[in-house]
Amino acid sequence: MRSLFRNYGIYFAWIVSMVATAGSLYLSEVLHYEPCRLCWFQRIFMYPQVVLLGIAAYRNDRNVIPYILPLSFIGGSISVYHYAEQKIPALAKAIPCKVGVPCDFDYLNWFGFLTIPLMCLIAFILIITFLFAARGGAVPVQPTTEIEETEQL
Repeated sequence: MRSLFRNYGIYFAWIVSMVATAGSLYLSEVLHYEPCRLCWFQRIFMYPQVVLLGIAAYRNDRNVIPYILPLSFIGGSISVYHYAEQKIPALAKAIPCKVGVPCDFDYLNWFGFLTIPLMCLIAFILIITFLFAARGGAVPVQPTTEIEETEQL
């Protein structure tokens, strides 16, 4: 199982970033939920990951991981603050969103705790987890040749 995440962690992170991006675009463009200021900042840190991780997955390039992790950590930090602002009313009053939709407004509130910022935070955490698992590189496969096989016999 560990080698699965080590070998395909970049692919899994890319899939998570695509789902998160598609989900945010669906919510804003199809359901017409206007994103607040903090939602825009979270998108700023998620959207480039689709392109960067897609190229890295295509090339199987693990050198992109140090560039993606800061995007995910910063975006995840914004998601934590945004979620706290939604769930702790005093935070929303301390630094209110003054333009557009208030940042403490819940379009979705499934099961009483699952909101859009929490879903975004989960996506950032999954990306971070998959990239940390993929940092070790692919498990090398030892190629065998006919000469090696005959020497072993």
